[in-house]
Amino acid sequence: MSLEKATAIVLRVVHWSESSYVLTLFTRELGKISAVAKGARRPKGPFDAALDLLALCKVVFVRKTSGALDVLTEAKLVRCFRVRALGLGALNAGYYVAELLNELTDEYDPHPVLFDVAEAALLRLGGAAASAVATAAGAIAPAAEVLRFELLALRELGYLPTLEECVECGRPVAADGRVAFGLLSGGVLCRDCRPGKRQVVSLSRQSWQTLVAFARPDEAWRQTPLSREVRGEVRGAMGQFIAGIIGHEPQVAAYLER
Repeated sequence: MSLEKATAIVLRVVHWSESSYVLTLFTRELGKISAVAKGARRPKGPFDAALDLLALCKVVFVRKTSGALDVLTEAKLVRCFRVRALGLGALNAGYYVAELLNELTDEYDPHPVLFDVAEAALLRLGGAAASAVATAAGAIAPAAEVLRFELLALRELGYLPTLEECVECGRPVAADGRVAFGLLSGGVLCRDCRPGKRQVVSLSRQSWQTLVAFARPDEAWRQTPLSREVRGEVRGAMGQFIAGIIGHEPQVAAYLER
């Protein structure tokens, strides 16, 4: 056993006993951990509000080596997740970020870049800064944040689909019509490689260009409009692609457009 310190995002909180929680935390230093917080449910528990869902906190815990749950000994709140002007859409988006972090990562597999991306997304979703993401009439800021987080998370974890050239032959994909996105192939397909492929989604030129812009590491995504039609196509394609990676549709995905 060893004593560890980390900065963590609270991904999941489960009642464990009359006085305790079992937590799933995504830490910057150590990756995902599962820990029991004894006494956390008491009115004057030792952790105050640091263990609320999506909270950012500093934690100290005893790391077990026998396969048992780690034991949380301290937690200090850095920032709670409070939705302001964006309401239910931002709340569901925040829950979706937490679900993806939980589903896409393994315990004790640190990804500090992914932690920073998630923290930034939650900060914007929970505050007034998120309004800067809406770049066109009818665009919804939480939808843009979700798409940006999805693609950066997939990039960091090695799952990012090939978007700018054919995943099979490497040739540039023609953008003069609809673009074939192969869910099993792992990216877009040119017209020559498309025949015979299974589970292929057809994207409009604008939807494909939106995916390309949001996947790039620069800030071009902020100036890329998300119309209702584009959101629908992109949401469907990304939802199916991520479901193929984790083996099922994320639970919160159905609520994102609400």
